[in-house]
Amino acid sequence: MTDTTLMIIAVVVVAALLAIVWVYIASRRRQQLRSRFGPEFERTAHDLGSEKRAEAVLAEREKRVASYRIRELSSEERARFAESWHRVQGMFVDDPASAVTEADMLVTDLMNTRGYPMSDFEQRAEDLTVGHADVVHHYRAARDIATRHSRKAASTEDLRQALVHYRELFGELLGTSHQARRSA
Repeated sequence: MTDTTLMIIAVVVVAALLAIVWVYIASRRRQQLRSRFGPEFERTAHDLGSEKRAEAVLAEREKRVASYRIRELSSEERARFAESWHRVQGMFVDDPASAVTEADMLVTDLMNTRGYPMSDFEQRAEDLTVGHADVVHHYRAARDIATRHSRKAASTEDLRQALVHYRELFGELLGTSHQARRSA
């Protein structure tokens, strides 16, 4: 074999190895995003029509949220929010509609206190997927019911379900999701 032939073979082998490494890294990144975002990855891929676009959107979302100053609550703040939640749950028996409205406002206040920017609902839901992908579907479901209620299209059972959804999200954001479930 000539030196030129060996050089060509070496270049082809290196290119093939680089391609394999690139495919492996892309596959690994996709697996990490699927793991981190759970059902949100599939939802985003479906909405965008492509897993590749979903990867780019979710990676960008991670970067955006990383720039926020998300913080844990102090014990005083946690106690204050927990007390407010108990008050909201207690309201449900006498006034389910007001309880759901208050739950929505309390979740928004909690997110704001933790450092999430308070833009539109969809932006807040997207931001939550980065650190709380396993409960963001509760936020969307609760908000959907609250929206239907504003059009007088939600039953008392729907409102109860909304409160359950808000409770799951609230407990996760408060850092006491198991306590919140037990007390409801």
